[in-house]
Amino acid sequence: MKIVHLKSPNYISCKKRRNIQSIVIHYTGMRSLQSAVERLISKKHEVSSHYLISRAGKIMQLVKDNNIAWHAGISNWFNFKNLNKNSIGIELENKGHQYGYQVFPNKQIIELIKILKILKKKFKIQNINITGHSDIAPHRKTDPGEKFPWKKLYKNDLAIWHSLDEKFINNFRLKKLININKKNMVKMIKKLGYSRVLKAGHLDKDFTKAFQRRHRQQLINGIFDQECYLILNSLQKFI
Repeated sequence: MKIVHLKSPNYISCKKRRNIQSIVIHYTGMRSLQSAVERLISKKHEVSSHYLISRAGKIMQLVKDNNIAWHAGISNWFNFKNLNKNSIGIELENKGHQYGYQVFPNKQIIELIKILKILKKKFKIQNINITGHSDIAPHRKTDPGEKFPWKKLYKNDLAIWHSLDEKFINNFRLKKLININKKNMVKMIKKLGYSRVLKAGHLDKDFTKAFQRRHRQQLINGIFDQECYLILNSLQKFI
């Protein structure tokens, strides 16, 4: 696997070994690869990631693994707050929702899987802690979005995914939750890592859309229906 080394000035140098617990996947959300690279190495914008993977599958490293890149921002996952210091950030070239959201090419995902396997082994990262930006900041971010192939990562032992028959659970789409203990449901959601992102234990629309972009990608409507609940229940096996 070939990695091209670029150098972003936007990082915090760490002399001691970092306590890396998670990997956060992003999309660049810019019109071109060149504009994304320029932004990630610009002192003015003060953003960066450890890796950037082009649509053609070219891997670029902008910040060394043990240094803190500025990619997560205000974020929460399990008991971690502001994940920059405890995570590796990977950007995928994609125009994003603002400029014409694209399917992620196979070449790009193949290279992503390669680097994820290396990082997972190197830092002993659990699959539940390989996340999307919208998982850790659902009220601010939508990336990598509903076209990102989480199921493919799951098949490569790099993510979590439900084990339900999709034709079966489709029957419960748009059906309102009935006789569900919402306090218990919130506890189930928090156990998946969303421990600090639920505002007063309330399933607001932004959070629900983030959950759907990750786990029920066919419909992103911000309504936590019976299908979402069945998926949530299935995901409890990873806890």
